[in-house]
Amino acid sequence: MLDKLEAIQQRFNDVAEQLTQPDAMSDMKRYKTLNKEYKDLNKIVVEYKAYQNVLANIDSAKEVIANEKDEDFRQMAKDELETLYPEQERLEVLIKDLLLPKDPNDSKDVIMEIRAGAGGDEAAIFAGDLQRMYMRYAERHGLKMDLIDATEGTSGGYKEIILAVKGEDVYGKLKFESGVHRVQRVPATETQGRIHTSVASIVVMPEAEELDVQIDMNDVRKDLFMSSGPGGQSVNTTYSAVRLTHLPTGLVAQCQDQKSQLKNFDKALQVLRSRIYEIELAKKNEAEGAQRKSMIGGGDRSDKIRTYNYPQGRVTDHRIGFTVYNLASVMEGNIDDFVEQLRLAESAERLKEGVS
Repeated sequence: MLDKLEAIQQRFNDVAEQLTQPDAMSDMKRYKTLNKEYKDLNKIVVEYKAYQNVLANIDSAKEVIANEKDEDFRQMAKDELETLYPEQERLEVLIKDLLLPKDPNDSKDVIMEIRAGAGGDEAAIFAGDLQRMYMRYAERHGLKMDLIDATEGTSGGYKEIILAVKGEDVYGKLKFESGVHRVQRVPATETQGRIHTSVASIVVMPEAEELDVQIDMNDVRKDLFMSSGPGGQSVNTTYSAVRLTHLPTGLVAQCQDQKSQLKNFDKALQVLRSRIYEIELAKKNEAEGAQRKSMIGGGDRSDKIRTYNYPQGRVTDHRIGFTVYNLASVMEGNIDDFVEQLRLAESAERLKEGVS
């Protein structure tokens, strides 16, 4: 492992040197690639330096124990070792995780789709609650969330809402949110105080760039219609909303959030491209075998992944058997424990199976 870390340190120095060259920004595509590699390598280099420091301190403490005559100094060195060894072990686990080949999509922005399922008006309200939960999460982590399209529920919330989430490693953070989310509570529309179960499904797709998916616009039908949501004077007066249909796959994407037809077209194309990319990813993963069909990595949109139980204040992720009793905090966007536990579970699986 040390040889690999030394090689990474050297590569990090090389990339840092290339980024300081006067002509570094003459090729923006190359500059962007180098800058991303610099950030990725820096995460490992920081922990490697901490690891080197711990190893050096262990050697120093051992030397004191072996050569020092003063018993007080020897005891101090022994006490120091008791804290250094656990830190060494912690850093080794962390570095091994960082050295695992990462999903190349982890650094991408995402398209998130939230749809109400079984449960009628209550399911739509729950879909709205989930949207707010992710919006709070995005705010806390400095992520940007943009509305692409939405169909509101008759009693609040959304029958469907499509969002773009942008920032650092967004897909890596949110990819495990795909699946069916279940809520158990007394709906606001319930008059007899009975607990109902409703569901909403979430799909998180890596946002595909033009280089990821080539779309022949001759294969795309473009339809224009009047916006039906918020948007000022242009609503229901101009054909600014855009619906795109990809004829070879039958996939449909639309956007009516912007007053500008061109902006709506760009957003709809963004969603369409990501949906096509998701299909291609699924085919690739199926061809590679069971890698993505593991307990954590499946992300099947039909799988029930999490239950939000209001009477007990409980949230349970069924994939890893992880439960917290701070539902109110979770609904305010504090889902970091779930994000981290799912990431750790995926890393443990990959270490165990030796797959990337």
